[in-house]
Amino acid sequence: MHPKTWLRSKFMMLMSGERFAARRQRQGRRHRGAGGPVVDYFHQVSDPYSHLAVQKLDALGRRYAVTFKPHLVAAPESSFRGDAQDFEPWAWKDAQAIAEGYGVTFAPTVGHPSAEAQAAVEAQLAPLLAHGRFAAEAQRLGTALWTGEAVRSPERDGGAKAVAEGTALRDRLGHYQGAMFYFEGEWYWGLDRLRVLEARLAAEGFDREGGAPLVPEPSAPPCENASAVTLEYFPSLRSPYTAIGHARVCALLERTGATLSLRPVMPMMMRGVPNPLPKQRYIITDAAREGRWYGTPLRRIVDPFGAPVTRAFALFPGAEALGRGLPFVTAYLRGAWMEGVDITQEKGLQWVTAEAGLSWEALTAEAKNHDWEAVLEDNLQALKGEQLWGVPSFRVSGGSLPGVYACWGQDRLWRVEREIARRAP
Repeated sequence: MHPKTWLRSKFMMLMSGERFAARRQRQGRRHRGAGGPVVDYFHQVSDPYSHLAVQKLDALGRRYAVTFKPHLVAAPESSFRGDAQDFEPWAWKDAQAIAEGYGVTFAPTVGHPSAEAQAAVEAQLAPLLAHGRFAAEAQRLGTALWTGEAVRSPERDGGAKAVAEGTALRDRLGHYQGAMFYFEGEWYWGLDRLRVLEARLAAEGFDREGGAPLVPEPSAPPCENASAVTLEYFPSLRSPYTAIGHARVCALLERTGATLSLRPVMPMMMRGVPNPLPKQRYIITDAAREGRWYGTPLRRIVDPFGAPVTRAFALFPGAEALGRGLPFVTAYLRGAWMEGVDITQEKGLQWVTAEAGLSWEALTAEAKNHDWEAVLEDNLQALKGEQLWGVPSFRVSGGSLPGVYACWGQDRLWRVEREIARRAP
């Protein structure tokens, strides 16, 4: 079997809802010992998302009849950070932008804590890993760390040992970053995925109280007539997160009336952004789970890597000029990620074209009038100018406020809509 065919078949298995449910049952039977169910939480003291997540740890422990077991971990290797140069400033800004929506705090006054300060915090937290004071102290010391307050500890070896042990466990279980929750074979990243973890714990009978989750996805206020606000949308045609979030982007535009500027970019791996196999495995599994959550499940995929996606991008400026850019992207994503349309062949692109309400002859003729590579390069430079590199990304501008708000991820659509509402009349 060709390696790409094997990889695609493995990803199809990871995406399958039936296999997903069966795997949950197997993992539950395998991992629940005499001590009862355990949620492992991996805390990285230099990670803004860990600082946000740990603020919910005690409340989760009170609500659910499972043990939340903390571990200290090191930062991920640079190959797992996408654009390693921009990873930290992006996380720093993004964590501040979402904190209020989740009812937590993050108000840093330093860009990145020193290695010495991190080690001091780790040394103080290490003896608390097996005690109930960990979360409160992690929050207190994290606040000191991110505001430049001196943190001193006479013992450093214990911290390094705890970090090494926690990192080894995280790596062995198959992940690479901080702010991660692991429960019986499944990973949940930070505050953004606690709604999914809570739903699972409730469904399996561990919710002591019932009712609404502790950490739901934040909502946005009603907003209409926001045509003075511009939403720049940076999708990729080879992105599972773009595919499962696209329908919600379209619904947001219809709901708010914001003016769309559609700015597709080349897929990350075709731009040389590293994406190690463990990260690919997590992305496709998480995106498939998110798709099921939002009612846009990934089903049959035809991976448009390489020439197939460039052929589609070559057609995009023509579709945009004919007033059907968004329907073209919509049809392509649905065909490639949900309907199993062979978009590697011209027949598949003709299907996309027809679904977008265009004729093949008109589209191909119009596409010849545009330099698609220049369009995508201009879009990429705008994206990189916001210290972003992933998709889908968004930039909101105009309306009643100066400046722009930029963010990355289908997780941030609630924040995008809040920003549109802030700027609308």
